[in-house]
Amino acid sequence: MNFLCSWSGGKDSCYAYYKAVEQGYGPTVLLNVMNEFGDRSRSHGITKEILEAQANAMGVPIHFFNSTWKDYEENYIENLKQLAKTFPITHAIFGDIDIESHRAWEEKVAQAANLKAVLPLWQGNRKQLVLDMIATGLEAMIVSCNQCLGPEFLGRTIDEALIDDLENKGVDVCGENGEFHTLVVNAPFFKHRIEVEIVEKKQSSNYNFADLKLKCQQESSI
Repeated sequence: MNFLCSWSGGKDSCYAYYKAVEQGYGPTVLLNVMNEFGDRSRSHGITKEILEAQANAMGVPIHFFNSTWKDYEENYIENLKQLAKTFPITHAIFGDIDIESHRAWEEKVAQAANLKAVLPLWQGNRKQLVLDMIATGLEAMIVSCNQCLGPEFLGRTIDEALIDDLENKGVDVCGENGEFHTLVVNAPFFKHRIEVEIVEKKQSSNYNFADLKLKCQQESSI
């Protein structure tokens, strides 16, 4: 029942990790995909330094690999197989909620590495899941968002006031459709809070990104 967690650094993968542990699964390793340059995560645009700080706060090792979108699936399966040989894992945890194509892909890549895909948040009510995250003490901030929200939403903490603002704009409160992405800076299973600051706000195409800096680098205990 040991698991690998597909780790974006955001709220959904973090809460899926939390729920998996609650259900009796054992955390063993995190997996994050970086862009082809290896400087930021493929999904959320988070630096390796910050993702490593999260892993250190959790006391769990994190494995990275670089990939273009074109080679993503092939590289993902290859790295799952490698980790399945290195660590005593039987399951892969994913944070998707209700998009069937995502689940199908996750089951496909997990099976290719002889792992069982588990989605602890699957079919949960999106708003209730966010409220539950807040209630458990999970603290996350918006680190990228579309133009419907705009750069002023970068750095905002996921709380009930933000939920109201998102609903007033007609935006899904979970951001499940890609409206925004988050970074978790604290959780019940973190040994300490991750301190980050926004150095600059940037725009690329129709998306806004927060350029983040780790305030105080914690010494790795892994």
